[in-house]
Amino acid sequence: MFKKLSRFINFVNDVRSKQRDSNKPSPDNVSYAGNGQSLHESLDENSQRIKKALGKSDDIIIRKFNFGVKHQTKALICFIDGLGDKNLILEYVVKSLMVNIHITNPHGNLVDKRNMFNDIKDNILSIVEATEVKNMDESIDTILSGNTLLLIDGCTQGFSVSAKGGERRSIQQPETEVVIRGSREAFVETLRVNTSLIRKIIKNPNLIFETLVVGKQTRTDVCIAYIQGIANDKVVQEVRDRINRIDTDVILESGYIEQFIEDNPLSPFATIGNSERPDKVSAKLLEGRVAILCGGTPIVLTVPYTFVESLQVPEDYYSRPYLTNFIRILRVLALFITLTLPALYISLTTFHQEMIPTVLLVTFAAAREGIPFPVLIETLISEIIFQFIRESGIRMPKAVGTAVSIVGTLVIGQAAVQAGIIGAPMVIITALSAITSFILPSIYDALIILKFLMIFISSAFGLFGVIVGMFCILAHMCSLRTFGTPYMAPLAPINWSDLKDSVFRFPLWIMKNRPKAITWKKSSRQSSKQMPNKPDKKKGGKNY
Repeated sequence: MFKKLSRFINFVNDVRSKQRDSNKPSPDNVSYAGNGQSLHESLDENSQRIKKALGKSDDIIIRKFNFGVKHQTKALICFIDGLGDKNLILEYVVKSLMVNIHITNPHGNLVDKRNMFNDIKDNILSIVEATEVKNMDESIDTILSGNTLLLIDGCTQGFSVSAKGGERRSIQQPETEVVIRGSREAFVETLRVNTSLIRKIIKNPNLIFETLVVGKQTRTDVCIAYIQGIANDKVVQEVRDRINRIDTDVILESGYIEQFIEDNPLSPFATIGNSERPDKVSAKLLEGRVAILCGGTPIVLTVPYTFVESLQVPEDYYSRPYLTNFIRILRVLALFITLTLPALYISLTTFHQEMIPTVLLVTFAAAREGIPFPVLIETLISEIIFQFIRESGIRMPKAVGTAVSIVGTLVIGQAAVQAGIIGAPMVIITALSAITSFILPSIYDALIILKFLMIFISSAFGLFGVIVGMFCILAHMCSLRTFGTPYMAPLAPINWSDLKDSVFRFPLWIMKNRPKAITWKKSSRQSSKQMPNKPDKKKGGKNY
């Protein structure tokens, strides 16, 4: 009885939630300005509607002018000062209309207002991109997106002219993903510049960019990028559906989108990748992933995102695999040091002193002589002081931040040891775990949170708590999924073919297939006979 009642309540709640969702207006179709009104034939009426919709903002430029036969035809242009290029508008819109005194059709006859719109579109406007707008909502959206609106008296259609300008940041070197060998280009805040950087690398007609508008107030342009035929269609559709479900007023950065579409919002591990490097994003697209570009930010999201990607950097593929594999092993070691070193120190010095060599134990005891706090409090003080120094070094101006970090590390650390607040071994452990945490910036947030969790567990249960905590973290990571892909792929579940590029990287001529966990199919990207060989004299080879 109770089961049937529970099922009925759940069914009613589902029906009500679906009704609420169906009654919500889509963020992409919100009639926020013109209420869906069609453009009026009267230019003055349209001008009044635009002024009413946009208010009395000083950066809205509205200019009326006359053109055509005896300058009897009136027109209006409207754009936002700072977003529109005034030179382009004057040269290719205003002058193009005013120079043509007689508006004619291809046969040289005068046209009336009914055919004027098509005549201007086909024969007069010399701008590259000019699309048609039919109602007031599209007109307001044209202005707010940085384009120029052109309206003609007597026409119930208008032009959305692409004449964007304004100040924009030039393409510079990446700041967060620095490499010794590789591209020196990074994404910028302009969406079309970012898509062109990807298009410059992937010259493939199957590279698709789909633009959506998210945010009822900000109206932010969000672009989905994928390679048709390589990316899984189900993943592309899932990305599209999740972005379309976002119903919010504000999207200021790609991090907003990440928090709305991720699979596991309560997990400390990010299941959506991000990068500011076009070559890295292009490589992920070529493996079958989907990229999400957001206007106003140089950070591009990529899905699906697996754990092994946090151990990889673009430079791994630009050099030979021997040193690369050694560095990846160091990254794995850095992961365990960051996560467990403070916890191991607490558990060994508090519960398992017999496991420490005698000479080292005497050294630890001598260093902690006079310390008034237990090991847990000493560790927390040291870790929190480091987080203070790190945060101040990041937020301060670059020149001052470097000085603050150096002075804070040297002076505060030495003074704390001499004052007997913390011991010298604790300073070494904190510094070592801090240095290794910077080696894995993509999962830095998760490592810091889990490191403090391991510190508390080890202070209560010792080495047993450390081992159980590591197993719990591993089990949690294995349970995560990212857009249908296991987070720990290809390690769990194990996929032998994808292990060629996981903790170890095989030579490029061996990795002939794309990751199966991403594309869900064996998709060949190169032939199997790619191993370089020296010339064979028997087959006509020569020694150079």
